[in-house]
Parts: sequence; structure tokens; C-alpha cells
Amino acid sequence: MCGGFTCSKNALTALNILYIVVAFILIGVAVYGRASALVTNLPIIGGILVCGVILILISILGLIGAAKHHQVLLFFYMLILFLLFLIQFSIACACLAVNTQKHCCQYPTDTDCECPLCMQKLQSTIDYAFKLCGSIGLFFSFTFVGVWLTVRYRNQKDPRANPSAFL
Repeated sequence: MCGGFTCSKNALTALNILYIVVAFILIGVAVYGRASALVTNLPIIGGILVCGVILILISILGLIGAAKHHQVLLFFYMLILFLLFLIQFSIACACLAVNTQKHCCQYPTDTDCECPLCMQKLQSTIDYAFKLCGSIGLFFSFTFVGVWLTVRYRNQKDPRANPSAFL
């Protein structure tokens, strides 16, 4: 029966394994970017590495909680995933909401500049980066599925447990 205890447990386990795969991809991209000197900015590489490590830790927390049906671990896993969802969704919406028609970053000046402004040269790259960041953020905001699965699994009774025990 899908939607039962075993199905929810397996779905939560599969989601956490997917998170581990994504985390290893993040770590691999950071290591490759540094080794090939593709990215020379160390804070960017460090940020990607930290995101990968944090994602591994969160998914291990979820795997242990799902395997043992541990209420406290599942609660904190659910809380962390919900906070991550809020952050990712907010950043994605902010990136997708940037409007180039308002020209809010080009300050009016009294003098004409002979050289082209840097904002004009960077505008297309910035627009592309914002759209890409927003799209990726919306894609990864599927963490809310993890929150839903955790709530569902956490509130189910283990059929192998003592019948007189609460949850």
C-alpha cells in the first residue's frame, strides 16, 4: 500500500540519497573548478564546498532519522529542511523578480561620460545570472517535498513497534 509506513520510509530514504548525490556533485564541481583553475575566486569555491558538506550532514541526519524512525531527529530534519526551503524560495523569487525596465542601479549624473558605463556592459551577464540563480533556486526548493514526507512519516506508527506505545 503506497502511502503507508514502508512507502514513506523508502521515499524519505530515496530523497536523502538524492541529496547525498547532489552534495557530492557540488563538492566535485568545486574541486574540479579549483584544480582546473577554472574559478580563481577562493570564496566561491569555499562556499560551494561548504554547501556540499552541509547538505551531506543534513541528509545523513534524515537517513538516520528515517531508518530508526527517531522522532527527535525527524523533527529537527524537518525544521532544517523547512528553513532551507524558505531561504531558497526567497532567493529564487528575488532573483526572478529583478526588473531591468526600472533602471534602479543607474544613477543620474550631470556630466556625460566618454567611456561606456560598466553597468551597460555587465547588464546581460547579470540578467542571465539572476535568471539562472532563480531557476536553480526554484528547482531546489523541492526540499518542501522532503518536509512533507518527513511530517507524514513522523506521524505514522511503526507496524513492528509495541502496539501500546505512542507513535
